[in-house]
Amino acid sequence: MAKKSKENRIQVILECTEHKESGMPGTSRYITTKNRKNTTGRLELKKYNPILKRVTVHKEIK
Repeated sequence: MAKKSKENRIQVILECTEHKESGMPGTSRYITTKNRKNTTGRLELKKYNPILKRVTVHKEIK
């Protein structure tokens, strides 16, 4: 019988910070996974925002 592993990888949602401040309609969100054991804090990545047509900072929400 196989061992049960504790789920260390979880899905997180990244949302654009600059888009919220601009007041434009719509949102830029990405879904990714992170290792809960290695990355205990919130993720903050630079991703492409198709509405603003440039690379912006996306932060983990929830």
